[in-house]
Amino acid sequence: MVVYIRGLWIIAIAFWSVLGERSEKGSNKLESRVSQLLEWNSRRSVITLSSDKFNAYVRSKPRNYSSVVMFTALKPGRGCSICKDAYDEYQIVANSWRYSNDYSSKLFFIMVDIDEDGVDAFQQLHITTAPTYFHFPPLGKRKPEDQYDVSRNSYQAEPLTKWVVERTGVPVNVMRPPNYTLLMIWLPVILLAFIIGYLKRENLHAIYEPKYWAIASMAWIFVMISGQMWNNIRGPPFAHKDPHTGATVSIGLVLLTFIRYLHCVYLHHRCIWLR
Repeated sequence: MVVYIRGLWIIAIAFWSVLGERSEKGSNKLESRVSQLLEWNSRRSVITLSSDKFNAYVRSKPRNYSSVVMFTALKPGRGCSICKDAYDEYQIVANSWRYSNDYSSKLFFIMVDIDEDGVDAFQQLHITTAPTYFHFPPLGKRKPEDQYDVSRNSYQAEPLTKWVVERTGVPVNVMRPPNYTLLMIWLPVILLAFIIGYLKRENLHAIYEPKYWAIASMAWIFVMISGQMWNNIRGPPFAHKDPHTGATVSIGLVLLTFIRYLHCVYLHHRCIWLR
C-alpha cells in the first residue's frame, strides 16, 4: 500500500513538472514574440510581415495582444488603385497609436502584402480583394465583426480608428499631420478676392441680383447630387487603368466610383438644366 501511494506521488510530481515546463516554455515564447514586435514597432508604426511571420506572430497562441492586419497589394502591376491611399490612411491610424501616451504592447498594426511573400496568408483567410482588414483578438476566435467593412465605412482613418477602438477596447485618437497645401492654395485666392472687392466696392450691386444666387444655388445642388461630396469623403482615384487591357476605366463598383465618372454626371445635370 505504501509503495502504491509513493508511486502515485511520483507520477503526480512528474506530471506537474511537465506542465510547469510547458507553461514556462509558452511564457518564454510569448515574451519573445512581444519583444520582437516591440522592436519592429520601434522602427515602423506599421509592421510588414510575410505569411510565415504572420502565422508565427499573429495567429500563434498564446497571445496577450491584439493585432489589426491590413491585407493589401501595393505593387503597381496589381492595379489596385485605392491600395496606396488606403495604406496612407492606415499609416495615420498606426502613427496615432504609436506616438500616443497610451501606447503599449496591447495592440500592433500589421500589414501583409501579397507580393511580399503574403500569398499563403491571403489563401488561408480566403481573401480575394484588397485592401482587407482583420482584427485578431488575444483570446478566443475571430467574430464576423472582426473583419472591417470597407465598402460601407471607407478606408479613411477616422472610421477605421472607430472600428479598431470598438474591437480592441484600446483608446486611439486620430492625429492627422497638418496639411498646408490647401492653406497655400486658398489663402492667395481669398486675398485676391478681398482686394478686388475693395477696389470695386462701388460696383458690387451685382451680388444682390437674385439670378446670380439662383445660379450659384443650382450649381451647388448639382455638385451634391452628382456625388462630388462622395469624392471628398471617400477620396477615390480620378480613373483606373485596367492591368489586363491597359484601358482607362471611369466606372467601377460602388467602392470604385471614380472622380472622372462623377464629373461626367455633374456636366450631364448641368446640360439638362441649361436646356
